[in-house]
Amino acid sequence: MVNVVLAGGGTAGHTSPLIATANALQDRGATVSCIGTPKGLEGRIIPEAGLELDMIPPVPLPRTVNVDLFKVPSRLAGAVKKAGAVLKRRDAAVLVGFGGYVSLPAYLAAKKAKIPVVIHEQNAVPGLANKIASRFAVFVGTAFPDTPLPNATFVGMPLRKQITDLADASEGDRAERRGRARAGFGLDVDRPTLLVSGGSQGAVAINDAVIAARDYLLADGVQILHVLGPKNIKDKTKVVDETTGAVWLPVGYLDDMASAYAAADLMVARSGAGTVVETATVGLPTIYVPLPHGNGEQARNASSSVAAGAGVVVANADLDSQRLLVETARIHDPETLARMSAAGRELMPAHAAEEMAVRVISAAHSK
Repeated sequence: MVNVVLAGGGTAGHTSPLIATANALQDRGATVSCIGTPKGLEGRIIPEAGLELDMIPPVPLPRTVNVDLFKVPSRLAGAVKKAGAVLKRRDAAVLVGFGGYVSLPAYLAAKKAKIPVVIHEQNAVPGLANKIASRFAVFVGTAFPDTPLPNATFVGMPLRKQITDLADASEGDRAERRGRARAGFGLDVDRPTLLVSGGSQGAVAINDAVIAARDYLLADGVQILHVLGPKNIKDKTKVVDETTGAVWLPVGYLDDMASAYAAADLMVARSGAGTVVETATVGLPTIYVPLPHGNGEQARNASSSVAAGAGVVVANADLDSQRLLVETARIHDPETLARMSAAGRELMPAHAAEEMAVRVISAAHSK
C-alpha cells in the first residue's frame, strides 16, 4: 500500500486536477489524503469529493512592499513545520503538488523529510511554488506542451471522468450524446449550437458581445446556450426567434459542463487553463477571448491550441458583435469544425490523471 499526500488549492484550477489524480491513485490501490488551507476552495471541494483533508496556515506573498512582506519568513517556517507534521502522521511515501498557497510549505517540508516530490503545473505560465519545487522534484508534469519549467514532461491536464468519457467516445456515440445533451437543455436536437461561457462568474465583454449579436445569430438559425454567471442572470429569460425558432437560453451556472460541451458545435470562452484543455480534449472548436489582466497567462494558455488549429483567439478589446458574427460564421462549415475538433484531440492527452498516478507510484517505490 502506497501512502500519497496531495497538496493544492485556492481555486478550482488547482483542486480539480488534484481530485482527478487522487481518484486515479485510489483506482491503483493507493491511500490518499490532501493538504489545504482555510483560505481556498479546497476546504469545501475536497471533502465533498470524499477525500481526507488536513489544514495548514496559508502563506500569501504580498504584491507590494508592506509589513506583511516581512512576516512571510516566520509564517512560511510555521506552515512548513505543520506540513511536515502532516506528512509524518500520514506516513507519506510521496508528495504530489498542484500549486497554490498550500504547495510551497508542503514542498519544503517534503524536501526536508527526504520524501519524493511530484509536481503538476496547470498553466502555461507556471506559479512561484512550482517554479521553486521543480528544481528538486523527481517528476514535473505540465498541462501544456510549452510550459517553461525545468525537466518538465507534457502529460496534459488530469480531468474528471465525465470529460474523459466524452473524449473517448466514438463518432457514433458522440452524435448520440449530442442529441441527448441538447434535448436535456430543452434545445433543438438538429440545430447548430453555440456554447458561450465566461467562467463561473461570467465575462462582461463576452456577454455584451453575444447579447448584441443574439438576434442576428438566432435569425441565422443558430441556437445559443449562454452561461452568463450567477450574478448576471437576474431577470434574463429565454428568447425565441419567431421566424427560425432558434433559442437563446441563458443560465447562471452549469455544474455539468461535459453535457454542455457535448451539446455544442462551437464555443466562445475565456482561456483559463481548464477550459482550454477540456475543449481541446473533447474536440470542441473554441473562440478564446483571454482575460486582458494579469500576467498574460490566459493568452499563453490558448497559444498551443491555436497553433495546432483547434481554436482561435480574439483579444478582449477587439470583441464586439460584428467580430463575434465573423468568428462564429464557421459554425455553418462542418469541414472546418471537423478539422479543428481533430486538432484539439490530437494535441491534448485525455488521460493525464492516469499518467500522473503511474508517475507518482513509481516515485514512491523508488524512494
